[in-house]
Amino acid sequence: MVENWFVEDVAATYDEESADRFDPAVLDATVDFLAGLAGDGRALELAIGTGRVAVPLARRGVPVAGIELSPAMVARLRAKPGGSDLEVVEGDMSRARVDGDFSLVYLVYNTIANLTSQDAQVACFENAARHLAPGGCFVVELYVPALQRIRPGERFLVFAEEPGYHGFDEYDVATQAQWSHHLHLRDDGTYRRNSLPFRYAWPAELDLMARIAGLRLRERWADWDRMPYTAESEQHVSVWEKPA
Repeated sequence: MVENWFVEDVAATYDEESADRFDPAVLDATVDFLAGLAGDGRALELAIGTGRVAVPLARRGVPVAGIELSPAMVARLRAKPGGSDLEVVEGDMSRARVDGDFSLVYLVYNTIANLTSQDAQVACFENAARHLAPGGCFVVELYVPALQRIRPGERFLVFAEEPGYHGFDEYDVATQAQWSHHLHLRDDGTYRRNSLPFRYAWPAELDLMARIAGLRLRERWADWDRMPYTAESEQHVSVWEKPA
């Protein structure tokens, strides 16, 4: 069973702590990219969360449905203007089904790494492929593991050190396991700690998962603005296609 880490106390501050992802420079490019792939068809967001991407994509005229494991995240989606109009199935994105075919299935903001085994990640690709109509696309936005920044024998990498907030990743290179630790300073001077598990995967491994699911790589970019993906890229936006 996939564990729900996005419980009430995480969901309550999720949008606030992801404020950079709501920047129009980021969000508009994301929606433009996805709307172009969806065309006149339907879109399915795996791990739809609070609807950061789904709500503005639906406002663009794309029929959007979603799968989400966390009832607390769905509650926040429903509270947003237009959020209650979206079809959402509560369940594991690697198994749950939504009726009908889609021209686009997408998974943003590193969420496939929340599936903490290779089998679960492969199952997610297979579930995406089952939902796709022939010629449809599966899109994944995912970070590139920062292992080149870790010296041999070390496990921890600080990614944020700000007043009131500290963030660091913990890696196990033998299992590709990763924990992302976040410490937020409360008004009373104590810290609230939130730690989330991940399984990192390289782009080449994802390409193999796609092949297992009957998909083929169509394009890969460094971001939603379609900047070239290079050895220095810290993330990628990959598009796999289901053969017509």
